[in-house]
Amino acid sequence: MRAIICGANGAMGKLICERLGSEVAGRVSIDGENGVPRTFAALGTVEADMLIDFSHHTAVSDVLAYAKEHALPTVIGTTGHTAGEKQLIFDAAKELPIFFSGNMSLGIAVLCRLAKQAAACFPDADIEIVETHHNRKVDAPSGTAMMLFNSLKEVRPQAVANCGRAGEGKRTKEEIGISSLRLGSVVGIHEVIIHTGTQCLTLKHEAVTRAMLADGAVDAARFLAGKGKGLYNMESMLG
Repeated sequence: MRAIICGANGAMGKLICERLGSEVAGRVSIDGENGVPRTFAALGTVEADMLIDFSHHTAVSDVLAYAKEHALPTVIGTTGHTAGEKQLIFDAAKELPIFFSGNMSLGIAVLCRLAKQAAACFPDADIEIVETHHNRKVDAPSGTAMMLFNSLKEVRPQAVANCGRAGEGKRTKEEIGISSLRLGSVVGIHEVIIHTGTQCLTLKHEAVTRAMLADGAVDAARFLAGKGKGLYNMESMLG
């Protein structure tokens, strides 16, 4: 596999480049440091069969335009996309294999599955999601928290996300609260709390290092190789 890394000078981009080694076909980074091209135009055409994006969600239009121009399967690891940006991803998946996930951890995929199963067992329970990240993270709630919410929504179709509860008003039966904490250098902690009134079940995943996410992104790219057009995610990898 030969991959182009977008966001190559970022923390995740550097880790992915380390994991891929000689399989890195090209690098792009908006800061232009270390001699890395700032744009896809500056990169030009290189021999590659995969594109991995860990830059910023606002770059998704350029990323997908390059991917479509060169028929490159694409792994999108950025989060915080607007509705319009997500639609660009969904549209691109009609032409290319696209792997899109709010979190590249297999452990998070397992957590989503377990949370969904647990919620189905306790249909009347209150559910809250708590996510904790380092104090430099710019988006809230995290893409992973929204992954968890969307998994829960599969068994609770009427669920409504209440992000950062504030003000007056009782908790409604339909809502699932999502709280975001930003502390120090925390890599990522996600908890799903299910409370029935007589018992409480807490499901928790903690990322120890970002290397976990780099490994997941590389695994996702290898999984995507040879796939037909369509939208894939971590649940696809779980099978």
